[in-house]
Order: sequence, then C-alpha cells, then structure tokens
Amino acid sequence: MRVGMNPQKQANTIDLQSNHRVVIVVYIPEMSGYYANVFDVMKLCLESVSVTKNVSCEITVVNNGSCIEATDYLNKIYSEDKINCLIHYRQNIGKMDALIGAARGAREEFVTLSDVDVLFVEGWQQAVEKIFNSIPDVGLVSPISSRTEPTYASFSTWSKIFLQKVKFKYEAIPENFESYNKFLESTNWDKETDPNIAWPVIEKNGTKAIVGSNHQVVTIKRSLLFEFVPTLPSLTLVGNNSEHNYIDLPVDLANKMRLSTFNNFAFHMGNKVEDWMVEIQNKNLLNNSEKSEVNKSVFKMNQREINNTNLFFYKLKKRIVKPIFSSFYKK
Repeated sequence: MRVGMNPQKQANTIDLQSNHRVVIVVYIPEMSGYYANVFDVMKLCLESVSVTKNVSCEITVVNNGSCIEATDYLNKIYSEDKINCLIHYRQNIGKMDALIGAARGAREEFVTLSDVDVLFVEGWQQAVEKIFNSIPDVGLVSPISSRTEPTYASFSTWSKIFLQKVKFKYEAIPENFESYNKFLESTNWDKETDPNIAWPVIEKNGTKAIVGSNHQVVTIKRSLLFEFVPTLPSLTLVGNNSEHNYIDLPVDLANKMRLSTFNNFAFHMGNKVEDWMVEIQNKNLLNNSEKSEVNKSVFKMNQREINNTNLFFYKLKKRIVKPIFSSFYKK
C-alpha cells in the first residue's frame, strides 16, 4: 500500500547543471602482460580529466569487465565524488557498444568519447568548445592535434572548403612540433624532423582548427548519437571498422566537419606511464584555477534514421568531390 504522495511529483522539471560529458571506457582484465602498467595509465587519465575539466563538465566511466583491482579503484573514486557516473559490466561487451551506450545516456550538448590512455591538458575543454561555438557545421573535434589525417572520413570538411564556407591553407605550426612527435612516438610511428612542416588549417570567425583527427579522444554533439549513429549494437570487441561505422562515418553522413584543435591539448599515453606524462599532470595541477559556472540550458533532439538512400548519395558525392579537392588544394 502507498502512504502519502511521492514528493518528486511536485517538481515537473530538472535543471541541467552541465553541458559537457566525458565518457571513458576502462578494460583492464588482468594486472600482467600487456596490461601490467595500464592501471597506472588509467589513474593518470582519470586524474588529468578530473583536474582539467570545468564545472560545466561531468565524467562517466564504463567498467567494461575489468579485474577486481581496477573495479575497486573505480568504486573508490566514485564514492569520493571524483566521477559523476560509474557503469559496471561483468564481461567485456565491446569497446564501441560500451562507449556509445553510455554516451546515449548523456543529457549534455557535448559528449567527449575517450580511450583510457589519454592524458588531458589544461584548457582542452575550452579549446574544443570554442571550435564548436565559433565555426558552423562542426561535428567532431579532437584535442589531439593531427597533421596527417586530413583525408580520413572528412568528405564533408572538403566540401565546405571547396565551397569556401571556411578559409583553408597549409600553415606551419612550430609550437606543435614537440607534442606531435610525442603522439607519433606513442603509436610507434616515425617522428618528424621539420618543425616548420605545413599543417592543413581552416579558419572561420577568427578561430583556427586542423582538418582531420585521430580516434583516441573526440568530442561530438549529442544529437549525432541519435540521428546518424547505427541503432544496432556493434558486437565487436575492438577495431574491425567499429570506430569508423559508429563515429567517423556518422559525422560525415551528417554533413559535419571533422577537426582537431589548432594547438595540442591532449596526449596518447599507450600502455605505460612515462616521466614527461607525470610532468604534464603536475603542470595541470599548478594551472588549475576556479572554473566558471554553467548557464542552465534545455537541449532538444530530433530523431532520424539512416537509410540506404542516404548512404548511396553520400558515397556518390564523395567520389565526385574527393578528386576535385585533391586537384585544387595541393600543398
């Protein structure tokens, strides 16, 4: 039997206190082999995002079937209010299903999807949001500046450059030289030797960004998760085009631009913490200052499914525009 009235029924609406959410998937099945040092990488990742985000941003962590040591640590920091939401799975359900499932539960306008081996740098959130707020038709922004990905899943970006919706030029960014080499080294790629090598840069309304991005950490608009991302589960542990199908292609299908920040605001750590990573986090702690309060907003979403007709015309336009872009915008 019910006695009295549920007091929650007296309040009809909820004030949204944040407009940005970071979603991080954790998979550490054991504390040995490849994963021997990933626990320390995870801790540094979570500590860096916690200290660099502002009060308008919340953190969701998805424990995707990790070992007891990792699970206990996540429960601890959740109880200490260092993360806002913690989701547990007993078994690994696959990276993309864990990531997209949690992201679709977000109510914030911006959703950052991150691997657990990303080191965030003070100012990343402001730099990413500035691009979204200053440049129209942006669908994805990474805080890891990427010079070598301007043609990957960027058909919509090329189209806007070709139609002169944004200014475009190749530009040297010597201040990115050291940070970009750290990224290349972390993925076992050859380092660059020329600090004045050209980067593909767009500009609009006084804001600059790099054309293209990598996968490790990206920020998207929440609406994309419902309008263009497949509704069926990926059922893939990791890789096998799952990132392309659930993140990269939807941004392009939405006719939105894929970009990264003009300067670098995050690092890929790999599976082992190095001294330089700790030094960056120490700088984060020193530079951490009071963050401004967020203006309360109401976010709305329009539902739309992708069909084969959308995909056909997208592929047709891509085949036409890509060679034209390559002819006009050579270095």
